[in-house]
Amino acid sequence: MEKREHAKIEIEQLSRELLKHQDLYYKEAQPLISDLEYDRMIDRLKTLEERYPELRAVDSPTLRVGSDLNSEFPEVPHTVMMLSLDKTYTTAGILEWIEKSNKRVGHPLTYIVEEKIDGVSLVLYYEQGILSRAVTRGNGIVGNDITTNAKTIGTIPLKLPQPLNIAVRGEVFLPLEQFETLNRNLETPFANPRNLAAGTLRRLKSSETAKVPLRMLSYELFFTNPEEGPQSHLERLRLLKELGFYVNESYGLFATNSALAKDLTSGKGESGAYEAIEKYVEIHSTRREHLSYEIDGLVVKVNELAEREFLGYTGHHPRWAIAYKFEAPEAETVVEAIDVQVGRTGRITPVARVKPVKVGNSVVSNVTLHNQDYINLLELALQDRVSISKRGDVIPAVERVIEKNEAGFKTWQIPQKCPTCGTPLVERGAHTFCPNTQCPDQVKGRIVFFAGRNQMDIEGFGPETVNFLYDNHFIDDIPHLYTFDYLQLVGEEGFGEKKCSALAEAIEASKKRPFRSVLVALGIADFGKKGIDLLVDSGIKTVHRLFELVDSNNRDYFLAIKGLGEKSVDSLFEYLLDKEFRDRIEALIEAGLTFEEEESGEEYEPLFSNQVWCVTGSFEAFNPRSLALKEIEKRGGRTTSSVTSKTTHLLAGVGGGSKLQQAQSLGVTIVDEEQFIRLLEEK
Repeated sequence: MEKREHAKIEIEQLSRELLKHQDLYYKEAQPLISDLEYDRMIDRLKTLEERYPELRAVDSPTLRVGSDLNSEFPEVPHTVMMLSLDKTYTTAGILEWIEKSNKRVGHPLTYIVEEKIDGVSLVLYYEQGILSRAVTRGNGIVGNDITTNAKTIGTIPLKLPQPLNIAVRGEVFLPLEQFETLNRNLETPFANPRNLAAGTLRRLKSSETAKVPLRMLSYELFFTNPEEGPQSHLERLRLLKELGFYVNESYGLFATNSALAKDLTSGKGESGAYEAIEKYVEIHSTRREHLSYEIDGLVVKVNELAEREFLGYTGHHPRWAIAYKFEAPEAETVVEAIDVQVGRTGRITPVARVKPVKVGNSVVSNVTLHNQDYINLLELALQDRVSISKRGDVIPAVERVIEKNEAGFKTWQIPQKCPTCGTPLVERGAHTFCPNTQCPDQVKGRIVFFAGRNQMDIEGFGPETVNFLYDNHFIDDIPHLYTFDYLQLVGEEGFGEKKCSALAEAIEASKKRPFRSVLVALGIADFGKKGIDLLVDSGIKTVHRLFELVDSNNRDYFLAIKGLGEKSVDSLFEYLLDKEFRDRIEALIEAGLTFEEEESGEEYEPLFSNQVWCVTGSFEAFNPRSLALKEIEKRGGRTTSSVTSKTTHLLAGVGGGSKLQQAQSLGVTIVDEEQFIRLLEEK
């Protein structure tokens, strides 16, 4: 009994200390102790609570650590309104809305303008001051109960200082700095902090959620009895802070005149007359670039709660609030269908077919959805209204669901069988695959990849030609490209004698492609050009040497190569030990392709050392353009297939297209063919 009493005292002391340090860390951003000290205290508390579980408090700091138990997310109904917001893109639109609202109630109102955090909506339900449920927005009527995961978020109070029955709505988000750190190490990086936060909230193990430093910013407070509590939004924000919630204090209050607004805010914070809203919006639109979190607009709300009730709601949004949206390369559209594509490795990729909409300078009608996890975190269904962006101004992406469909469609699921060959699909990590390597879409995909410009660069063998050859049973895999008589095609629609001769010549010319190009073209997963260069430069000069190392299970050789990780090595072994893949290589050896590195006695000056080059367009002296890439690499330069912020030079031929535009926007040095040849000759 004495031991239990001592444990009780220590648990209470540790809990008090840890709760204090959690508040300092999560809410004030002013930690007083190191992470190591904090972890030691948590570990000690966990040990005591495991020994005496009945002494564990409902707001124990150990709940922030999470559990390794799997959880399912049951659907539960909301008891507070979870509607969308009406929106405007102009300050004139805000002022018109204010004038209309004032007319509806018959007298001037006061308005609060808050930052619109780009996060994931969550409602917290408290009973007698104890957190009882945390529910996602879902479809606005029903959401998922993710209470266990929510308890790991440091800015969510587990127990309030008062025994209140309330609901709190807020936005879960991930600060930009932490997002960039985490996203850098992910196999499939997320488009933005919001999507990573959404995926984290839906982890089946709360211990995994606890590893991500999510925050929740609270912005609405609802009492079970509406007559209870403060009767203005401003006072409720102040109460939320007193209760221990994280509240964004970057807001402004506006009234018919600046004196009244200043009086209501007690001279603290920003305030002014209605006309001052325009300047306020302008300042905050500029300031967003310097924030530590993402916002996608501002929200204007009626401050008086009684008038909110009078104004009421439409079926879509409250009449007492409006969102001012920042201009961005985004657009809204509707998901009309979701198709499934089968890649050359068998990977299944869902693609949303959306109602065509202009985003930036182009019209988008197809958007990649990556995998089932991505769809789940968006809670995306057919007929949903969504926001579309262009990542890096190039790749279209679904950023968020704006409005759920009214047809009753639930979150879309990848089918259980391959849509092309009917083989049951399998899960591998975060992705879904068709395991049938002879699936028609896989075969055609690997042939197109093999013949592609950045691989074997076989002129004339684009998707249309490859599909025709395969669908008409002229070829059935990569090796048959080298055994088929292309003159047999003469007379087929679109195939004249000249074209057929050109196809045959292109195939013959491809036999001279270097060893490295052939290895890249074979399409070993996780082994692009950079990985193949690492292999060959390590001393693997022939495919037979590669076979020897793999057959003898000499993994240490590959793991010792700087730049190769275990995942890449696993993939290499999986492919090279596969009989079908091995037979494909043997057939290509027999066809006369190059499977050993040609040694060159010529030494080159490192003219392009520390430079990163990309090549685009077509050239007279470098056809195929892989010849230009070789010249750069021989002189110490690195080459990439796309223009990024790390690219230093772009070799631009005829028809540079989007890569040329991207290079110009990034300030990359642009070199034409004549200048490039002159550079080579000078050295």
